[in-house]
Amino acid sequence: MQLFVGLGNPGAKYAHTRHNIGFMAVDRIAADHGFGPWKAKFQGQITEGRLGGDKVLLLKPETFMNLSGQSVGEAMRFYKLTPADVTVFHDELDLAPGKLKLKQGGGHAGHNGLRSIHSHIGEEYRRVRLGIGHPGRKEAVSGYVLHDFAKAEEEWLDNLLCGISDGADALARGEGSKFSTAVALRTTPPRPSAPKPAVSQKAATAATGPEDNRSAMEKLMDKFK
Repeated sequence: MQLFVGLGNPGAKYAHTRHNIGFMAVDRIAADHGFGPWKAKFQGQITEGRLGGDKVLLLKPETFMNLSGQSVGEAMRFYKLTPADVTVFHDELDLAPGKLKLKQGGGHAGHNGLRSIHSHIGEEYRRVRLGIGHPGRKEAVSGYVLHDFAKAEEEWLDNLLCGISDGADALARGEGSKFSTAVALRTTPPRPSAPKPAVSQKAATAATGPEDNRSAMEKLMDKFK
């Protein structure tokens, strides 16, 4: 069994903010992969389903971001999971909008949701870092992450969430590279191949010789000359 956690803040006021991209990620997985209805449990909302052949719990803590670890720790203890069974989806200021990176263990880099989880379960859990970009000034960060995504951001956001859903089975199987590839196919689709340059009639004739317009009988008679 695995526990996938999306970080965010509860309530309609925060539903479309950049800080809630973790909630959005697990919501998309639940909708696309036939998970059951969300239920109130562990100071959050939880649903169950299967990904990559394994049972997976999706959790959205409702403790507000700064206390996310309370909900995660409670769920982990109830199901007797280890930090290695936990994957956390969260917003990442240090990645460009629409970019994604996987990380196993390490520090919280000042993210208050991760800081809280660290304090409850330690740091040896997996993170899916979801790039939202940086406003440029440290003092602007709070307002930036608690602001709704702009209309101009909707396309890359939807592509990113679709890619996460596409790769969810691979992520549950521990196939990080396949997961990242699934996301990349949505966010940076392959460029169409360039059309082959047109070949002039003169060049074609030089390559294949002049066209033989003789009839079949003329060609046959030529063989007996």
